[in-house]
Amino acid sequence: MASLDTIDRNILRLLRLNARRSNAALAAEVGLSPSACLRRIKLLEASGVIRGYTALIDATNAASTIAVIINITLERQTEDCLDRFEAAVRRYPEIQECFLMTGGSDYLLRVEVENAVEFEQIHKEILSKLPGVLRIHSSFSIRNVLVTRAKARR
Repeated sequence: MASLDTIDRNILRLLRLNARRSNAALAAEVGLSPSACLRRIKLLEASGVIRGYTALIDATNAASTIAVIINITLERQTEDCLDRFEAAVRRYPEIQECFLMTGGSDYLLRVEVENAVEFEQIHKEILSKLPGVLRIHSSFSIRNVLVTRAKARR
């Protein structure tokens, strides 16, 4: 897709809030017929703007995990070093998110673990072996303050 118009952006905003709403309800909210709305969603999916759908799990009602936020500083910030690091990170499903950052560290990673022992294993077997890593700084979350963000809001 070349660029997103106002309707596409509204569709994406509403799907982020509740991807399970019916196509008819979504179409009504963005001012389209259901068939036109579904056609736009299919185009957004086919172009890769929408990469998939997921379920948000409430940790109080499911197996509890701890989010660990990891700041990574690389030895060098050359294009080759960044590319090698990013390629390596993509090989590990244990790493749920990886952001290239500005500021004090080069990357911010997020992993979910059940306990410190599991994180120690990830640290030893994955994080410490990533190419070009100079420093690893990890912080364990206490709770997600914005866990209710997935609920519809106006």
